[in-house]
Amino acid sequence: MQAKGRVEVETGKGIVGDRYHGTRHRHVTLQSRSSLDEAQASYGAPVSSELTRRNLTISHGVVTRTPGDRLLIGESVLLEVVRVAAPCKLLDDTIGAGAQEALRRRAGTVFRVLEGGTVRVGDTVREVSSPAQHPG
Repeated sequence: MQAKGRVEVETGKGIVGDRYHGTRHRHVTLQSRSSLDEAQASYGAPVSSELTRRNLTISHGVVTRTPGDRLLIGESVLLEVVRVAAPCKLLDDTIGAGAQEALRRRAGTVFRVLEGGTVRVGDTVREVSSPAQHPG
């Protein structure tokens, strides 16, 4: 994983250049730094955002996990929850023994991309309940 200042997100496909780009439902994974801080407290050691194998990290709050919920990132990127992102066992290799367990229920959410665009560091993230609330 690499930290980037911006990424391009394609409707129905995901993040350009990501290994899951073009898959059916796993377009974008999103996690919260707040949840990672909880995992870090449980784990007893740093949990770096870049080592969790998630695409995007929001700075605070909780990422919705309810299938069908929608998030708008920035001005145009509309995502819909598919499912909870389960932490994989590779986390114990990249972060350290016990990291997978510490991240259980804190590992983020898998989304499909309903509307693409550019996501930039600092973009706002907000929940929207229906397409009628999406501007544009």
